[in-house]
Amino acid sequence: MELTPYVSALRNALAAAGHAASDEVREAADRLSYAIEPSLRLTLIEAMGDAAAEVTTQLEGVSVDVRMRGGNPEFVASDERPPASFEPPEPPEPPTPPPPPEPEENLSRVTLRLPESLKSRIEEAAAAEGMSVNAWLVRAVGQLLDGPHTDIHVGSSGVQVGPRGVQVNLGRRISGWAR
Repeated sequence: MELTPYVSALRNALAAAGHAASDEVREAADRLSYAIEPSLRLTLIEAMGDAAAEVTTQLEGVSVDVRMRGGNPEFVASDERPPASFEPPEPPEPPTPPPPPEPEENLSRVTLRLPESLKSRIEEAAAAEGMSVNAWLVRAVGQLLDGPHTDIHVGSSGVQVGPRGVQVNLGRRISGWAR
C-alpha cells in the first residue's frame, strides 16, 4: 500500500493552514511537513497493524498481517483453518444376519421362478458376499420379514409384507418402501 498520497495530503493541509499566515509561518509549516514525514509513515503503519489485528480477531481461522515490501506496507491474509476433509464417509454397518434355523426346525423346499435379469442380479449379489444363492435368498427374505419397518406393495394392491404377515394380490404396479 502506497503511503505517499496520505503523507502528501497532510503536507498540503499544513501548507493550506499556513497560507493565511505570514511568510515566516508558511516556511515553518513547509519545513515541519517534511520533518514529520518519517514519524507520520511509522504512525500510519502502526495504525494498519492495529487494524489488521482487529480484523484477525473477527475472522475465525484467518490471520491478517501487515508486511513491508520495498518500503511500503501491504496486507497479507493467511487461512489457518485445516483443509476440509474429503474422505469418503464410513460405510454403514452390515445388517445382522438372521439367526440360523433351529436344529429341530423343518426345512421346506420352494420353487421360485425368476426373470433371467433378476436371477443374474441375485447371483451377482450373492457372489459379492461370498454366499450361495440359496443362503443369500434365505437371508434376504428373513431380513425382509423380520425388519422393523417393512411395507412393500407389488401390483395394484400387491404383496404386502408387514409386522402382521404377508398379503398377496396380483396387479401391475410397484410402490412402497422397505428398510
